[in-house]
Amino acid sequence: MDRLEEIKNKVNARERLSRKDGIYLYQSNDLLAIGEMAKAKKLSVSGRRVYFNVNRHINLTNICVSRCQFCAFGVDEDGNSGPYLMSPDEAFAYGAEAVDYGITEFHVVSAMHPHMGLDYYIEVISRLHKAYPDIHIQAFTAVEIFHFSKISGLTVREVLQQLKDAGLGSIPGGGAEILNDDIRQELCPRKASSDEWLNVHRIAHQIGIKTNCTMLYGHIEKIEDRVEHLLRLRDLQDEAPGFQAFIPLPFLPENTKISHLKRTGAVDDLKTIAISRLMLDNIEHIKAFWIMLGLPVAQIALEFGADDIDGTVVEERIMHAAGASTEKGISKEELVHLIKESGYIPTERDTLYNIIREF
Repeated sequence: MDRLEEIKNKVNARERLSRKDGIYLYQSNDLLAIGEMAKAKKLSVSGRRVYFNVNRHINLTNICVSRCQFCAFGVDEDGNSGPYLMSPDEAFAYGAEAVDYGITEFHVVSAMHPHMGLDYYIEVISRLHKAYPDIHIQAFTAVEIFHFSKISGLTVREVLQQLKDAGLGSIPGGGAEILNDDIRQELCPRKASSDEWLNVHRIAHQIGIKTNCTMLYGHIEKIEDRVEHLLRLRDLQDEAPGFQAFIPLPFLPENTKISHLKRTGAVDDLKTIAISRLMLDNIEHIKAFWIMLGLPVAQIALEFGADDIDGTVVEERIMHAAGASTEKGISKEELVHLIKESGYIPTERDTLYNIIREF
């Protein structure tokens, strides 16, 4: 029996895949066989539903102390590359403007501003929540939460509790990059370490805040690092459940400090989606983030284990700064059409995966 067959038998028997299995899958060129396993696994979890939501991204500022090598969004405060900072009034107006689109989520992420205190972020959340209590607020990556803790002198738990009290509903998965501190030291030395990132999610889960998780791949990491990253997420989900969805993010090199690197190809993107589905047996949803994959690859990813295509977004800025050539937003009708065309049931969800409507 060949190794792929052995792995397939493990998947069918619901046995957990090992580090060696993950590495073998990455080294295998049999993309369709890997995709077939991942699709079967996805169908056993989500059936033929493919989820999306109607959301508005609010990127509060691009002024950032971190200035990671792989980021084209963050700028210096006194630089000439278009620094901006939304006031709470501007952030509120920007969110409110999208309410008539039927959004069910404000997605608020930012850069790590050197001077804005925790009060600023709490005011943004509180005002949106008070005006629109039925719209879920998913806000601030774990690296931002860790940054808020440092600038405020509060513990991560206290920061999370204050944000939750103000109306925060859940936390997005960004900032994980690769959970390997040697790589982080090279690419994002001023950002939370792997353990610090994981700990924010651990504490969030402990106090009842659901989160997502990500992996930024296709830069200086090896496939072993990717597999290790998946295992660390899986371990945390065993220990303190709360991850709803995993989102693999291909590195977009344009306009970054490592722009000489080549963008991953569709084969790597699809393989990574499929392997994520197979390795992360305790995280229910795998997202094909169309903003970074592009709509055609995101559609194909639905055959490779993805059961979520993200949302309407309504103007995304961070990935587009790095050369994402997709639209900055998409209509609900277009998403429904793309999912139907792929042979699946378009399923509008809220942030917590409650079904709003099937099309």
